Amino acid sequence: MKLVILDRDGVINKDSPDFIKSPNEWIPIKGSLEAIARLTQAGFDVVIISNQSGVGRGLFSADTLGQIHVRMIDLVHKHGGKIQCVLFCPHRPEDECECRKPSIGLYQELAERLNTSFSGVYSVGDSLRDLYAAQSAGAVPVLVKTGNGKSTLHKLRNSIDDEFDSLLVFDNLAKFVDSILESSS
Repeated sequence: MKLVILDRDGVINKDSPDFIKSPNEWIPIKGSLEAIARLTQAGFDVVIISNQSGVGRGLFSADTLGQIHVRMIDLVHKHGGKIQCVLFCPHRPEDECECRKPSIGLYQELAERLNTSFSGVYSVGDSLRDLYAAQSAGAVPVLVKTGNGKSTLHKLRNSIDDEFDSLLVFDNLAKFVDSILESSS
């Protein structure tokens, strides 16, 4: 199985400190929709795993989140791509749930659904919690410099910890896709 796991905000679409609260606020990062299409066309399954605490904070409803995801899925489809599924955590950080990244509950759910492990599976994010979750789940963490990625990279470079010393870093999702498609051909 060829699988790529993506975070949503800051990787596929522009992030906002005020949250993405409506379908109209969901704006793709340049090249991200085409990148997902290229993955799909190369035989990769694309899955989204995303923290969406705006639901738990009461900033938007689960129905509105569903509408945002329908917009994302439709736009990806219009570009020739497909998102297999979207898994999200609606909880606030203080809820201490098992599904909010950096916890790996959603990764475990996906592994059970697909009856697979994440060995060799790339998991792309823009924050430390994305990287920690991917690594803890056994996936290959990948950092993109969009969204919070530049800030995350700065934190990692200033850290004395070497846990991500071989981290794959790309300017954006399109550059990551260029790289894996090159290496898999």
